[in-house]
Parts: sequence; C-alpha cells; structure tokens
Amino acid sequence: MVDAFLNWLASLPALATYLVLMLLSALENFFPPVPADVAVALGAFLANRGEVNPVLLGVLCWLANCGSAAWTYWLGRRHGVTFFASGFGKRIVPPGAMDVLRDAYQKHGALGVFVSRFFPGIRAAVTPFAGAAGLSPTRALVPTALASGIWYALLIFAGCALGLGWPAVKSLVERVTGALAYVGLAAAAIAALWLWRRQRAKR
Repeated sequence: MVDAFLNWLASLPALATYLVLMLLSALENFFPPVPADVAVALGAFLANRGEVNPVLLGVLCWLANCGSAAWTYWLGRRHGVTFFASGFGKRIVPPGAMDVLRDAYQKHGALGVFVSRFFPGIRAAVTPFAGAAGLSPTRALVPTALASGIWYALLIFAGCALGLGWPAVKSLVERVTGALAYVGLAAAAIAALWLWRRQRAKR
C-alpha cells in the first residue's frame, strides 16, 4: 500500500507534490502511522530529476510539521488538565503519575522534547503532553522546531545528496526510522517504569 502511494506521489506535478508532502508532514503529529519520512525522502529524490526544489521542499515540510506540533501543544495546554482529570484521561495517566510527569517536564522538558522528537511513534505525543504539563511555549516549541529541522535536513540529504537510487534511499530511511522506533519504544517503556516508581515513592 505504501509503495502504491509513493508511486502515485512520484507521478504528481511539482505543486501537488509540495502540497501533499506538507499535508503528510502536518498529519504526522496527529496520526503517527502516516509515512511522512519516506514520502519526504521521495520528494527530495525527485529533486534529482529537477521536479522539485529540495531546499524549498525541506522548508515547507518543516514549517508544516512545526505548525501542527504547535497546534497539538496548544491543545494540550488548553484542554490537557481537564482531559487528564476526566474518567478516560485518568485511565491513560493517573493523577499521581501526571504530577510526576509534570515535575519531570519542568526539570528536563526542553532536552526531553528535543530528543524525543527524533523517535517515530512517540514524537507525536511529546508536544501535547508538554502543553498539558504546563511547559512554556519557548521550552516546548523551540526544541521541537530544532529537532524537526535537523530531521528534515537529514531526510532531504538522504533523498537528494547521497547519490543513491530510490530503492536504496527508501531502504535507508526505513532502516533508520525503524531503528529509532525501537529505541523510542524502549525509552518509553523505561520512562513508564520510572514514572510508576516515582509515583509509588510519592505515595
């Protein structure tokens, strides 16, 4: 299915390519399974054929990703406290755990946001939780923008500057994102265990 989508994307005119990749970059913060990373790498690869400008593509996708991340941050900031105090929210993160999480964000938030934004799968949860934890916009959105900028620069580099054929580029991006996803899941499991132990210690 992903390959069929990428083939369709490769057949689009330049303007449509920019718009579709911007949309995917934005949607990733709401629906992590969106294949935004591979698609952006494909868009950069198309630059080798002169169909898109790689710098413009990287900037547009970065802006779209940062914009939707900022939106999820403000949603968390505005509605997070109420949501996590409700029945469903309490089942996701109990009040005691939320207090510990809030303390952790206040102490290590900027660095944690920056590092976590490199991990597929969990990066989408970083900014809304930062908002719910009360992290300031500067400490939440600046590291988000920096991490996203580095990541999109690497994707563009992989797509158009390595001199690889598309199958090799696709394989490289999938291997890197897959490895980062496993690291992110391991980090999330360790963080959940730490959160549980801190919550018990507080009790």
